[in-house]
Amino acid sequence: MGPISLGRWIKAHPTTSNPRRFDFRGHNRHNCHDHCHRELTLGTPISAEQPIGSPLLSRPSCPSALLPQHGTTSTRAAKDLHYISLGFTHTPYLGSAPLPSRGPHDAPSRLCTGFTYTPSWFCTPCQAEGFPGTSPRFGTPAELRTPLHSFPRFNTPAEPMAMHDDTGGTEIRSMELLRYPHPSEQASYIVYTGNSMMDEASALTLYSNMLQEVADSIAETKSVEYHYKRSLGGFVAKLTEEEANRMDKHERVVAVFPNGKKQLQTTRSWDFLGFPLQVERAAAESDIIIGVIDSGIWPESDSFNDKGFGPPPSKWKGACQTKNFTCNNKVIGAKYYKADGSFSDDDPKSVRDLDGHGTHTASIAAGNQVSAASMLGLAQGTARGGAVNARIAVYKVCWFDGCNDADILAAFDDAIADGVDIISLSVGGFNDENYFRDAISIGAFHAERNGVLTVTAAGNNGPEPSSLNNFSPWSISVAASTIDRKFVTKVELGTNISYEGTSINTFDLKGKLYPIIYAGDAPNKGFDGSLSRFCFRGSLNPNLTQGKIVLCDTRSRVTGPLAANAVGALTQGQSNRDAPTVFPLPASYLALQDGLAVYDYINSTSNPTATIFKSDEIKDTLAPFVASFSSRGPSHVTPEILKPDLVAPGVAILASWSPASPPSEVDGDNRTLNFNIISGTSMACPHVSGAAAYVKSFHPTWSPAAIRSALMTTAKQLSPKAELQAEFAYGAGQIDPSNAVYPGLVYDAGEIDYVRFLCGQGYSSNALKLITGDNSSCSETNYGSARDLNYASFALSVPHSNSKVSGSFNRTVTNVGSATSTYRATVTAPEGLKVEVNPCVLSFTSLNEKQTFVLTIEGTLDEALVSASLAWDDGKFHVRSPIVVFRTP
Repeated sequence: MGPISLGRWIKAHPTTSNPRRFDFRGHNRHNCHDHCHRELTLGTPISAEQPIGSPLLSRPSCPSALLPQHGTTSTRAAKDLHYISLGFTHTPYLGSAPLPSRGPHDAPSRLCTGFTYTPSWFCTPCQAEGFPGTSPRFGTPAELRTPLHSFPRFNTPAEPMAMHDDTGGTEIRSMELLRYPHPSEQASYIVYTGNSMMDEASALTLYSNMLQEVADSIAETKSVEYHYKRSLGGFVAKLTEEEANRMDKHERVVAVFPNGKKQLQTTRSWDFLGFPLQVERAAAESDIIIGVIDSGIWPESDSFNDKGFGPPPSKWKGACQTKNFTCNNKVIGAKYYKADGSFSDDDPKSVRDLDGHGTHTASIAAGNQVSAASMLGLAQGTARGGAVNARIAVYKVCWFDGCNDADILAAFDDAIADGVDIISLSVGGFNDENYFRDAISIGAFHAERNGVLTVTAAGNNGPEPSSLNNFSPWSISVAASTIDRKFVTKVELGTNISYEGTSINTFDLKGKLYPIIYAGDAPNKGFDGSLSRFCFRGSLNPNLTQGKIVLCDTRSRVTGPLAANAVGALTQGQSNRDAPTVFPLPASYLALQDGLAVYDYINSTSNPTATIFKSDEIKDTLAPFVASFSSRGPSHVTPEILKPDLVAPGVAILASWSPASPPSEVDGDNRTLNFNIISGTSMACPHVSGAAAYVKSFHPTWSPAAIRSALMTTAKQLSPKAELQAEFAYGAGQIDPSNAVYPGLVYDAGEIDYVRFLCGQGYSSNALKLITGDNSSCSETNYGSARDLNYASFALSVPHSNSKVSGSFNRTVTNVGSATSTYRATVTAPEGLKVEVNPCVLSFTSLNEKQTFVLTIEGTLDEALVSASLAWDDGKFHVRSPIVVFRTP
């Protein structure tokens, strides 16, 4: 099929800037989808002149809500937002699309190439490339090879998207490269054989014989790596997936599962960062206050118990809004913000978190130690935050209908005056070309002026370049990475063949086989297989799916199988396989080739059956690597300020949760949990907030820039060879909180430095006077380029048409290490680049002494991006900064 014109969207609300673009309206909570279906039957032709206020989009039982300007940045799905596409030759239809959603529900915040953002969300018609197995290239025309109504439901923001243009084509805006393990790749498995054998020698002989029986090759000698002998029987060995499957069927074997549960650790991310609970802590940590701007908090969580805490520090000037809420000496303040005053019974006027997102992020940053924490047995161990002794102040700005800019700015306003030290903001959205037309950037600037550091989530729009949500130079932008634990969910067919998918599956079918059906063979009334195969809510016939496992043709939240009384679901796809999803029923997300194999099996027998196992935890030896969904730089406003700044754990993070919100965030999921496992840069952000609070507790007088510098120059470097976009994916590297307390040197900056930077960016003296409230002005002598902002990293852009590289950077470092010290510069650079530092030796005779240097780069650039580094070393402290040279489009 060739390209098809999409026409216009239904006019829900006309914009003033462009009457041919419309902001999307929709309700996303409590099965509004079902109410809407009563008004519009699929397949009904719709007039493009549908009147504003039509019952299609606005009625008491299906209220409309203006979509937000910001959405939080973790990778959970949008909630049943609706669209109607018109004007093409196929039958118009109603479906579900991942439009920017209410903040805590983490939808993609950049959907279409050519997306227009004025005060609200506007978009030219965009479509999803629903066909699997293709290999599109960025920016190339592509045909829509499936019906345009074949929209996948997105669980994360990195699914492939395409935008219709007036030339009759589409442009791919996102794609992902995946590594699939070779079938012969071995992994460590535990073979559990039940009770222990009294004779150890006989047991070892038995185990060795069993290994040889299942070996792929007779010539291959398998060995027992470890065996159990006192209280239970079994052993550990290296097996391929096929060998493990065969071993699992051995008559002497009870179970075979990946070797993942070696330590009982939950918020394992902090230990993975080399930051154990017993780390040295300053007494002043209890005086540090982290302001969390999010969806509220569940104060009764054990993570926020105030046992052992004294009164709040004297600097605290905040308040606690006590409607249905109580503060304590851990959660010392709580306020909610809703400028439009629209509350409901489902979303009442209270700081209490009914979503879970705010509770999750707050506990990652500063939650207490909680033993025996888990998500229904998964990730069992001890949960804790980074700054366990710090206080928390909560500012609720995210509601079921979004996180409004006005509320965000009001929260900043209060938080700064209340006396917080760190602001943690896992909220994102579109950024304007002007730093001061964005609420988060504005708030962060004023926070910096008052000595308050703002930590933000980079966004979930990766892996597309220049997809960052937050990147102001006066804040920290945090990307998301993996830890050395991942979750896999095994699916076994009636033929005893099994496949390993990804999900967070707490349900246990106990190995029982259930009938399995392809969703395309179970359409509901008013649908056909071309729609039902995607498992949209209402598209499946319960008479055909009840008590069965449903195979869906794409990744989804499986709301369709849930509503159709299915016992389980299998989804399939090629993107975001590094970010497991929590489903409302037993489910697993399979690779495309495995999904095809299941489909073939269904069609090869008259009585196909399958089962889905509870998820297993296995060790991820490739960690850390940057998550596919994590937004990448460079910043589209100031590309020569390297963003993101840092990377921190953001994949499958277990932390506290609101029991008022189902863990899958799907209505009908009746599980009530105190801990949940979710992914996103929303989870990475509070890791850095906690680390920053930890550093601040040792150095209470340090500026926000000094703390950011300490975290960056002590970060653990990731490999640019393993990350296609190198530093634009991970910044200076993975945080190392313990070492950040003692950085040796810091690249400090204050208001005057940012004012000079803004002058160089073209901001007027009048504007800066208004922003700063003083006589700041821009004269030629005050201009500072982005390269001269005293940042702990270096980024040099080269015009696309030019291979010659030439640039210089002025920097000043402050001695915070040994009073008397001499630092020598070491430069690492690729062939073709000459990087020089002048002077190359810096000698200090006192603490807080400052020294300046100039870094120059000359040479030629043969690639789109190359990485280098500068390190200052005095024999005790190692101060490393990344250097990036890259081509501009």
